[in-house]
This record gives sequence, C-alpha cells and structure tokens, in this order.
Amino acid sequence: MPRLTLNTITKHFANFQALHDVSLSVPDGAFLALLGPSGCGKTTLLRMIAGLDVPDRGEIRFDDTVVAGPSAFIPPEQREVGMVFQSYALWPTMTVRGNIEFGLKVAGLSSRERNARIEEVLEVVGLRGFGSRRPHELSGGQRQRVALARSLAMRPKLILLDEPLANLDAHLRETMLAEFRRIHSLTGATFVFVTHDQDEAMAVATHVAVMDRGKLEQMGTPEDLYLRPATPMVARFIGRGRTLPVNVLRSQGDRVVVQLGGHVLELPGQARVGRGWLCIHASDLSRVAEGGHLKTELAGQVFQNGAWLSHCVPTEIDGDIVSLPLKDRIAPGTPIDLVVNSGWVIGHADKESALMPAGENVESV
Repeated sequence: MPRLTLNTITKHFANFQALHDVSLSVPDGAFLALLGPSGCGKTTLLRMIAGLDVPDRGEIRFDDTVVAGPSAFIPPEQREVGMVFQSYALWPTMTVRGNIEFGLKVAGLSSRERNARIEEVLEVVGLRGFGSRRPHELSGGQRQRVALARSLAMRPKLILLDEPLANLDAHLRETMLAEFRRIHSLTGATFVFVTHDQDEAMAVATHVAVMDRGKLEQMGTPEDLYLRPATPMVARFIGRGRTLPVNVLRSQGDRVVVQLGGHVLELPGQARVGRGWLCIHASDLSRVAEGGHLKTELAGQVFQNGAWLSHCVPTEIDGDIVSLPLKDRIAPGTPIDLVVNSGWVIGHADKESALMPAGENVESV
C-alpha cells in the first residue's frame, strides 16, 4: 500500500477557495480520518486523492509517483483507488455477487479469479452466504459492507470512504466502526475516511487530520489532538474542549508558567512568552469550596451519564464557558470555584481568528 503525500494543495470553485495550501503525509497502511465541520474542504480533498477533481496548485504522490501536479495527472481509473460512497452506489437489480463481480469483469479477470476474489472479500466483510441476495434484501450496514467488499475485490492501493456511515442509525454506526477497524487490520490497506463526527474519527483512525475553512489545522494521532492541540479550533473541536486566555510568563521545553487571572500556574504546553491559550477538558477541572484558580458562576446543568454536567461562566476573566460533571444539582447563579489540574498551553495567534467558532458543527453549551 502506498505512502500518500500532499504538498500545498489548493482548489478554487469560481470565487470560492475550497482548499488553502494543504500539505500532509500519510504513512503506508494508516487509517486517516479527514475531520472537520461541514464545508471545511474534506470531501474536496478526498476527491483530489481519487482523481475526481484536479488541484489548481500543488502535488499529490502515491509513494514516489506523482498522480496530480503541474506536469502530471493520472486519471481515477488508473490510480488503483477504491471509493465507498455515503449512498452505497449499488446496482439494485444485481445480486451482491453481481455488484462485486462487475468491476472484476471490466478488469478482465477470469471466471475462476473472479469467484475466488468474491469469496475472499465476502469472508473479510462478514457476508459469506449473502452472495445471492439483492440490495433491497439487506440492512443499511450490510449494504455498506457490500460497497466496501466491491472496493476491496479490486485490491486497490487506497480505500477512500466519503461519510460512509451518515445514513446509518447510531447502533449500526457503532457496529460498522468496529467492522472498519477489523477489516483495516485484516487487509493492511491504507484507508482515508471523511467524517464531521469526531467520535467516529477517534474510534477508528490511527491518524486524524483536522480541517477548518479549507485549511489543515493539525494532523496527529487521536491522543495528540486531544492532549496537545495546536490551535484553539482543534482544542475546541476535539473532545469538546474549551480555551481560556492566559499570559505566558516563562517557557522551557514542554512546561510553561502562565498567569490565569490572578493565579500563576505551571502547566504542560508549548508557547512563547506573551499571550496564550490554556486548552482544557472537563477532566482537567475539579471543584473546591474556595481558593480555586478559576472563579465561575453556574449557568445550567444537564443530567448525563450518571452526573450533572455543569456549565460554568468565568466571572473574573473573559473566557469560554467551561463544563464538568458534578454530583449534585445546584441552582443557576451559584458561585463555583474551580481548580485547574492540567491542560495544554499554546501561543496566541491572530486574535480574531482564534476567537471565532470552528464551524457550524461545533457543540455549544
């Protein structure tokens, strides 16, 4: 399976710039999730990799082969890429076997080779014995497995999945996520998976590329993105995190000393002296009777997972509403002192862009 490399990919549609200088490198055999709010450019990027759209500028390589660039373009049918669409795109009049076999016939495989491939991929996707059924006789999850089997049968270099779980209910989505993990480990293929759902991305991907407004914000492992976000957008988008403004007083390696309101704290992070952001999640906060680092006022509570998820408004600094689970129900307006136990500090970029919400799908409280 190839190493996928994108260098400064840019794309315009009329007066709209869909992609801005996107560069990333995907290791051989990785499971990459392209994650971001609607309209951020992730599907456009997937179509570039497939060869369905042509970049205005930049270069795409499979290993050392340029498949799209200023002086080269390999059409989709020659890229050895399999694509699984949100709509499944199955022939309704064909059986499961027929849907899988169609591409193999076009590729010129013999009857014996086709039969062997079909049995092999039906076994991989857990549909052995379903070859004679038609799409209308299958559940949504089974149809998605047929679409994946059809791609796998061609033994592609890359498997591209465009919002493949969007039409499934919550239970089926969880089942298919487990199937994707299993199939990825069995085949060793490189998967690129488009989703706006961070839970899906974090559940299956070895690497996640977070996009916003046509730009790549950060690429890393799910753990990196959660614990060490590079931008306020990533901090807020991943794990429903929050950001608080701080002054960075000292920095050495991965430890920084910051001033949060009237308190000086030493925390993990990477930031120069000056203005910065403290990126936190609910697990980084705890309530104390008095003397906390962050004075807040309770805005509201929601009962969730056996506790009261409590949304608290900082009263001494201008920062995001922060949330954490508390055992007791409390009246709105109650003062609440919070201790910051951990977090991640990053530098303060352009103020306006840093404060702007990260697209329409970011959860608000």
